[in-house]
Amino acid sequence: MKEALIVRHTPFEGAAGFRLPIEQAGYHFARINVSDPQFATLDWLGPDLVVVMGGPMGVYERDLYPWIDGEITGLALRIAAGRPTLGVCLGSQLIAAALGSRVYPGPIKEVGFATIALSDAGVRSPLRHLAGVPVLHWHGDTFELPRGAELLATTHAFDQAYRIGDALLALQFHPEMGEDPRFAEWLNDEPYIAAAGTDPATLRADHDRLGPAAVQAGRLMLAEWLAQLPDVYD
Repeated sequence: MKEALIVRHTPFEGAAGFRLPIEQAGYHFARINVSDPQFATLDWLGPDLVVVMGGPMGVYERDLYPWIDGEITGLALRIAAGRPTLGVCLGSQLIAAALGSRVYPGPIKEVGFATIALSDAGVRSPLRHLAGVPVLHWHGDTFELPRGAELLATTHAFDQAYRIGDALLALQFHPEMGEDPRFAEWLNDEPYIAAAGTDPATLRADHDRLGPAAVQAGRLMLAEWLAQLPDVYD
């Protein structure tokens, strides 16, 4: 059985809605936390699929989070080998850094459910399932689009998704979130939420109203992306 390794930077940002399509695609589901002592010796080339999740830290906060340098090095090795890799939010920023791009604080904090605008390439990609569907955004940092990357989606303030070939997909938003009870943990960061111009009650209401459709669309997107991987690596 193929192995999918989920890299978690915080316990409340796991695979969430993505777990189902990963398992349905025939992967054994495994996870590792960056706080795990074994993370420092992780074989980045071993898993058939690596999914790098989000977290509240910034890629540039390397003094505070000494595992960041090792993760970027491991991701660069994996990407160079053409191994299937998916990044979500912080994960997309770490991938950008691994590809040599700058990651930095953006002009605003983008928090809440909103649609993304698909590029022509995005319309032809698995992200087509997200067209017109509000998905969760929760970030203030952003990245320079890596060299050779194909931009798939934007919002008014940020690039939101890119890919390189069929094996690398990076999403700055959270199409896996909308039904995970751990969202309650996200709502505890009231200063960050207030800085984004919203409040926990609004986010909770939007999550309950819009979350199930976002997760359904996110699962369709991921299932289509996973389905084309064997054609590339057989």
